[in-house]
Amino acid sequence: MRFMVLVPGSPESEAGEMPSTEMLGAMTKYNEELVKSGVMLAGEGLHPTSKGAKVRFNGSERTVVDGPFTEAKELVAGYWVWECASRAEALEWLKRAPFDGGVEIELRQIFEADDFGEQLTPELREANERLREQATQN
Repeated sequence: MRFMVLVPGSPESEAGEMPSTEMLGAMTKYNEELVKSGVMLAGEGLHPTSKGAKVRFNGSERTVVDGPFTEAKELVAGYWVWECASRAEALEWLKRAPFDGGVEIELRQIFEADDFGEQLTPELREANERLREQATQN
């Protein structure tokens, strides 16, 4: 099972403030444990929304909205992608993350091909597998 772990933005991350050396050290140690265990597939921090954009879709119309975005409680400042045997295992890993201060980290399971049932025809499954392989090579 794959999971996405979403780290919320904060006033500090939106201001572009970098974490302390101590926090970076603790996070590096934690990431090393995740990698050594085979759990971590990817993970990065994100620049503040002042450097981002959103695209609003309305029928055939596309509107670009440049950041910053005002709803900081709904912003993502970083993420991980993990491979775990179960939701319980992913939660155990997440509880060990070096966060404090009342932050809430979101854990979401990533859909796998089998989750789509009959709607994912053999042709669509093959096309998606081919695209995943090509993306991995990039």
